[in-house]
Amino acid sequence: MSQVVATGIGSMPGGEPLAAEEENASAFAEALRVVLGELPDLAHLPELPGRGAIASMTGRGAALLAELAADLQPAGWRLTGSPGIDQRRARSLLARDLDTLEELAQEYDGVFKVQLIGPWTMAATVEKPRGDKVLADHGARRELAESLAEGLREHVADLRRRLPAVSELIVQIDEPALPAVLAAQIPTASGYGRHRSIDLPEASAGLARVLGAVTDAGAVPIVHCCAPEFPIELVRGAGARGVAVDLTLVDAVRADQLAEAIEAGERVLLGAVGSTSAGPAATKAQAAERVSRFLDMLGLEPTPAMTITPTCGLAGADATWVRAALRACREAAATF
Repeated sequence: MSQVVATGIGSMPGGEPLAAEEENASAFAEALRVVLGELPDLAHLPELPGRGAIASMTGRGAALLAELAADLQPAGWRLTGSPGIDQRRARSLLARDLDTLEELAQEYDGVFKVQLIGPWTMAATVEKPRGDKVLADHGARRELAESLAEGLREHVADLRRRLPAVSELIVQIDEPALPAVLAAQIPTASGYGRHRSIDLPEASAGLARVLGAVTDAGAVPIVHCCAPEFPIELVRGAGARGVAVDLTLVDAVRADQLAEAIEAGERVLLGAVGSTSAGPAATKAQAAERVSRFLDMLGLEPTPAMTITPTCGLAGADATWVRAALRACREAAATF
């Protein structure tokens, strides 16, 4: 294994909301084979949001909620008094994906990564039973984070049983909406106002519940955010043992915070290859140069926990770009 490795952020193209179950199962299996082939040192569980709301980031979160019910409404996911058909479908789809993972990756013995929506992004996208976002209610926010945490404990235990040879399991908590939550930029249900900002102690506590559950279950929690103003210091203080960033969005403040994480030996995922053809080119040389310039700016050397990735998920790319992007990440990592 090279000192620096490569992985993907999570999402990939494939699948259709109205496709037959067998077709979507085949799309997932093909995505998983691509990941296992292109990312032999740090593979990940593919997410195919193209299969519809039950396979989206929020749908996957709904599938793992413990003792909280949800259903899909015209406006999106909403907490309910009892599990709805869409939550049951989301759970069934996740179970089928994990069955496929167990079948195709039974002998995989490297580091493996899975992804799940974070408590603040979920609170910003899921509604309370009577409408408006969970974000608007202190008690509902806490209950949602606790439910996610408990669901994650069970999820990690299930993955450990299915992939007994994995050397290390990483759980990536996706928080693309966290900066907007902290900056009071999440619209209310009417669209005419914004939800009040969450203060930093509560934001940290909500993350800590989820990140702590991952650690307690024997996995490594990291936080991914592909939005500007990623509060790296906050998530590390809440228990994250690594972060995943888009290098094109890293300013001077975030660069210093990343340097601290690298020097602490934490796993740092550096997004250096475009997630679509509109982003940074998918070539080994350009990705390696981008990472080298970043390290030179910080005066740091590569570390074993450093990982090269696309800048974000690959759901918006075509199959050719996906393979090129993952291959560029792997080959760029090997140059170090």
